[in-house]
Amino acid sequence: MDGLLYLEDGTVFRGRGFGYPRTSAGELVFNTSMTGYQEILTDPSYAGQIINFTYPLIGNYGITADDNESSRIHAFGMAAKNICFTPSNYRSVMTIDQWLFDMKVPGIFEIDTRALTRRIRSHGTVKCVISNQGLSPSEARDFCDQAVLRNDHMKRAGVRQRVRIGGTGRRVAVLDFGVKQNILRSLEKRNCDVYLFPYGSSADELMSVNPDGLFLTNGPGDPQEAAEAAAEVKKLMGRVPMFGICMGHQVLALAAGGKTFKMAYGHRGGNHGVYDKETGRSCITSQNHGYVVSAQSVILSGMEITHFNLNDGTVEGMRHNTWPIFSVQYHPEASPGPNDSDHLFDRFMDLMDRFSPNLRPAAAGGINTAKGGGHHA
Repeated sequence: MDGLLYLEDGTVFRGRGFGYPRTSAGELVFNTSMTGYQEILTDPSYAGQIINFTYPLIGNYGITADDNESSRIHAFGMAAKNICFTPSNYRSVMTIDQWLFDMKVPGIFEIDTRALTRRIRSHGTVKCVISNQGLSPSEARDFCDQAVLRNDHMKRAGVRQRVRIGGTGRRVAVLDFGVKQNILRSLEKRNCDVYLFPYGSSADELMSVNPDGLFLTNGPGDPQEAAEAAAEVKKLMGRVPMFGICMGHQVLALAAGGKTFKMAYGHRGGNHGVYDKETGRSCITSQNHGYVVSAQSVILSGMEITHFNLNDGTVEGMRHNTWPIFSVQYHPEASPGPNDSDHLFDRFMDLMDRFSPNLRPAAAGGINTAKGGGHHA
């Protein structure tokens, strides 16, 4: 199949198509991970996006039965330099070509992914069209002009109704914006009694299970489109310990009264350096986000910045100065990526043990950690 990638400024990249014969429009982004293409493509945070993989060989270890981060591919398409059609891996159950075909996702390869990445880094993320149906540039241009990109994918990326996931330990209400499975596995590993709630759940519904803590997940789209969720989370601040990751971090910032803004091309990959100012140590992190929290806005809203990105200085983590609330912009659950920050789940366990209204008597009017060790949150 002939493959074509058309950028909204008229730039055209030609290559060969694979996967499902289809034409899609989305936001073009790049990911710098060397492995983990299966986890990346099934990460719900990529809904609405077309991924350009910077690593030159994709598909060389095939597709396994156990490495999905959700039940399907959420990305709208993918581009690569080379695609391997004969993988070598005893765990492989199919090729990436077969997988994309089964998932009805288009792919294109044999394009200059380095030039494409440099284009994004110079001009920012752009709307684009991916096609492996033999479209001409003029047909792709018309398709691009007519396509309307949505920014509220977090409202549909998660569960549709409440789901309970095992465990007999700390009870955690999880507000699902498009959760990765390894986040849930990280909570299950700590024997948490997890209740997964869909987008649109009210504060009363989240508290109906009498949780020891509230977890806000990752997810796709513009956090400002999740205004309803931020309003409900605001009602719970000070009532229950909270931990947010990625979209959850941004929603927490909005709930506190802060602001978010769109980055030029975001952070996507498994090799991003982050500095933790509370420990004085740095770690390598897995990231996938196109929006970031405004530092000054959350500082003025009672939050303290705890983590910074070592490349551009953007906010990577924060905590509340009064309540047991903290969040990070990156992915401590990794998958793919390093496990440097897995301990943050243990920090959440510690917060629940110390400040859950169910596990410790709460002060009148809510939890107050100003004199109770909250600065370690």
